[in-house]
Amino acid sequence: MAKLVRVGIIGTGGIARFAHIPGYKAQPDVEIVAFCDVVPGRAEAAAKEFGVPKAYTDYREMLAKEQLDAVSVCTPNFAHKEATIAALEAGCHVLCEKPIAMNLQEGKEMVEAARKAGKTLQVGLNNRFHPESLTIKRFAEAGEFGEIYYGEAVYLRRRGIPTWGVFTQKELQGGGALIDIGVHVLDRTLWFMGNPKPVAVMGATYANFGKRTDLATPSGMWDAERFNVDDMGVAMVRFENGATLILKASWDGHIEDSFTETRILGTHGGAVMSPLKIFKDMHGTMVNITPAGLPKVQTHTKEIEHFIAVVRGEAECMVKPEEVLDVQAILDAIYKSAETGREVLVER
Repeated sequence: MAKLVRVGIIGTGGIARFAHIPGYKAQPDVEIVAFCDVVPGRAEAAAKEFGVPKAYTDYREMLAKEQLDAVSVCTPNFAHKEATIAALEAGCHVLCEKPIAMNLQEGKEMVEAARKAGKTLQVGLNNRFHPESLTIKRFAEAGEFGEIYYGEAVYLRRRGIPTWGVFTQKELQGGGALIDIGVHVLDRTLWFMGNPKPVAVMGATYANFGKRTDLATPSGMWDAERFNVDDMGVAMVRFENGATLILKASWDGHIEDSFTETRILGTHGGAVMSPLKIFKDMHGTMVNITPAGLPKVQTHTKEIEHFIAVVRGEAECMVKPEEVLDVQAILDAIYKSAETGREVLVER
């Protein structure tokens, strides 16, 4: 029998309830022993609902009193840094929800804290654990695409501004659609491309829908008065190796339906998802390859399965800190470029 892994969860909102709690409960020899939430009564209610023994409003108290092996940080972005560093310093491995932080500097401090503590900091970029993503990555590492010189990362919603949480408040989240959903497609596309080093970014952001109250909203209305972030962002990223990437992320726009797509082009082949198709030349013929039999999985659960394996020393974390920091550096540069109207060099 494997050693029991004792887990605490900081923040008991939507992502904890939808992803982290069921994800940990699906793992053998893993016990969620405590919840923490700064909102009075919320952790207690979640503990009663999910059968968790302890509830706290102060994560430092939880870390001091419970002998935890691992912690999930499921707070709004502004609280990622302090909660993560506190958990690392308490000797816990940490799974922190995406993005790593409000900005690159905070992310660097978190990564350094993990290094000093000798613990794993895994960021919740669950798109990497999709079977299509893993297939493209295997093909790329096998050289099937040759030199990947172009990537395209797209996540567009038709009417998808969040109506819950604090996603639309810059002071608590750091940004809007770009930092919320753009981070996912940006990360997985960079991962497919082999994480080339970003050099410069030209970007633009828009806020054409967030302040409006005259729109059809089948899933309810967001808080238009507090909306002060981007509802769309676009960018072109240049890399040291000459490759380029186009990013488009939007919470709202006049399109037929919401969709996400990642595309890569290489000298020996290309690929697009979703659905996954691979394109090559074989024996003098252009060939379209459609992988078959890929499993259907809950990517957050697979992400947590991997995290627990890392905690137990059975796997090396596949979400590398340096890769996550490059993602954050690009997001920071896009926002800066949007403000200045100029190309911006990516900070390292």
